[in-house]
Amino acid sequence: MNNRRIFIKRSGLFLAATALPSWNFLAGKQQKKLGVALVGLGYYSTNLLAPALQKTEHCELRGIVTGSPEKIPLWQKNYGIKDKNVYNYENMHTIADNDDIDVIYIVLPNSLHAEYAIKAANAGKHVWCEKPMAKTAEECGDIIDACNKNKVKLSIGYRMQHEPNTQTIMKWAETKPFGQITEVDADAGFYGTSITPWRLEKEMGGGAMYDMGVYSLNGARYSTGLEPLAVTATHTTKRPQMFNEVDETTIFQLEFPNDIIANCRTSFGENLNNLEVTCKNGGYYLRPFQSYSGVKGKASDGTILEPFGKNQQAVQMDDDALAIKLNKPVMVPGEEGLKDVIIVEKIYESAAKGGKRILL
Repeated sequence: MNNRRIFIKRSGLFLAATALPSWNFLAGKQQKKLGVALVGLGYYSTNLLAPALQKTEHCELRGIVTGSPEKIPLWQKNYGIKDKNVYNYENMHTIADNDDIDVIYIVLPNSLHAEYAIKAANAGKHVWCEKPMAKTAEECGDIIDACNKNKVKLSIGYRMQHEPNTQTIMKWAETKPFGQITEVDADAGFYGTSITPWRLEKEMGGGAMYDMGVYSLNGARYSTGLEPLAVTATHTTKRPQMFNEVDETTIFQLEFPNDIIANCRTSFGENLNNLEVTCKNGGYYLRPFQSYSGVKGKASDGTILEPFGKNQQAVQMDDDALAIKLNKPVMVPGEEGLKDVIIVEKIYESAAKGGKRILL
């Protein structure tokens, strides 16, 4: 089954909204915080998600899943995690019997997302999964199917779609205050000298495109409000001794309906952080457009988009927790992650064929 058929098969199957309960019951549901277990205690969990969970209103950190026993005492000391809420990768399935945990957040190397997201769903817990959703479109589909089968919600960690200035850009894609969009530039990357080892391994889902490239790709899609029709891509490297398995820099161009072109670049060898939209009667940009410390920008009419000053991860997790509590659709469902991974696979195909134009 090709990628487009995989997506069509699964689209529209997830997150059917139901009638809202009475206001008294609703108020009680809102007051109860959901328990979150983090799977994988690397940098993102340790330095960003765990601190953010101390600022959330609708969820809280209650559990961890780790393959590093030496990390457990510090996490228990810092966050008061009970012994019964500490798991390893072998016994993670037993979370099914733990009522303290409502949500399992997958924060593992890309190649492990599908395996552990499916385990989480099979345990009957709601699933939050970091981006990219998985290595392949087939794996993304397997995650969606597991969540549907177990009647749990699935949300992908596109924190930017929860951020107000980004939401303004998404709204402008619909309202077109500066006329028809003609071109998009989306660049995301950093110069890395001590990159996490798994990000340099093809088998683990490493490489710039799977990492920072998802920001560029998703940014091009949400800033146009459209789906691309074709892609061309190339890989380059200035440090082949380090990047001998994966891409250091990927340059790709997306062709959208209405003759819109998105020029995108992602890299582990360049500092890049720009999303710019050109329209017939002006335009606008976000610069930076995916920084943890704040997103800001400006439009050609002088409108300033100021950073909103809140913790992005906390806002993202509260939005997703509230969707669970109210039984409403999540903001970024699995289908959104699947769309990106379908395109990522085509980007790699194009680059492998010397920049050949690939239809989507």
